[in-house]
Amino acid sequence: MKKSLLFILSCYCIAWSHAQGLHFSQFYNAPLLVNPANAALMPEDDYRIGINYRTQWSSVPVPYKTASFYADLQLLRNKLSTNWIGLGIANFNDKAGDGNLVLNKTQFSLAYHIVLNDFNMLSFGASGGFVQRNMDFNRLSFDTQWDGYSFNPLNSNGEKNGVIKTAYFDLCAGINYAYMPADNSYLKIGLGLSHINRPVESFNNDNNQLGIRPNAQIEWVYQPTSKVIITPSLYFASQKSASELLAGFLTQTYLSGDNDTKSELILGCYYRLNESVIAVVGYQIAKLKFVVSYDVTMSALTPANRSMGAFELGLVYQGLYHAPNGNRSEYGCPRF
Repeated sequence: MKKSLLFILSCYCIAWSHAQGLHFSQFYNAPLLVNPANAALMPEDDYRIGINYRTQWSSVPVPYKTASFYADLQLLRNKLSTNWIGLGIANFNDKAGDGNLVLNKTQFSLAYHIVLNDFNMLSFGASGGFVQRNMDFNRLSFDTQWDGYSFNPLNSNGEKNGVIKTAYFDLCAGINYAYMPADNSYLKIGLGLSHINRPVESFNNDNNQLGIRPNAQIEWVYQPTSKVIITPSLYFASQKSASELLAGFLTQTYLSGDNDTKSELILGCYYRLNESVIAVVGYQIAKLKFVVSYDVTMSALTPANRSMGAFELGLVYQGLYHAPNGNRSEYGCPRF
């Protein structure tokens, strides 16, 4: 019981003083959060729609819950030779703690993709987002509500009343480099920067500037046979004294059907350094992909949360504006 209470209090302190940054274990299914240069970076499709949902530490009374919706699309694909523009929009929502600490962010992304030759490609992107945070002090309890004999929630807590809010503008940027050495191989290296403008986030008019958050992503898509695709990848992010490193792989195995009805089984495993092992399973039918994952806690928090880290769901649909035709420009990215 004592360990559980300490765990709950520590979670609350993290949420209140530093605030957990938005993140998903399925970073590969959250392209606009990771890097704005990912907007409309799609080899065979014109647009993409995705949903992410994550519930973290479900064994505590009030777990973290994070959700996002995003959409991106290509513009001028057939009018700029092999180059094109990517536009994206995303909304993120995060809730945590008894005080219902909420983050809402709406983000717009713009990217430009340049095909250098048959083997190399560069993408540049930037995004701007409006962020609002709020917290409900009426849902919190303080020691001033102890009257010497018992706890009385009707007593004044001596703090602010009701919901308090703060808002700011957040600026991000990123770059991707892609290398396509063969028809069955694709390597992408991405670098992103969040909070470039160092926005102030505070409920008390303090000068609490967010630290710039750099991240790096490396992804290699390799097709050893006609029925199997292997995708090892690595993701790293840091902000002030905190950092996150994930490494692992996904496999896609052909089950049946042709291009319009092709079905594939997705399996994978990732490791978050010093924190958790992440099991992944999914299914893709034609252009629709459904992926679920579970974080199994392996850190010192294991006794408190009984290894119940986080459940996550990713849903992605990609499509074309119209049926493919001979006027659609092509570039060197392999067709898997």
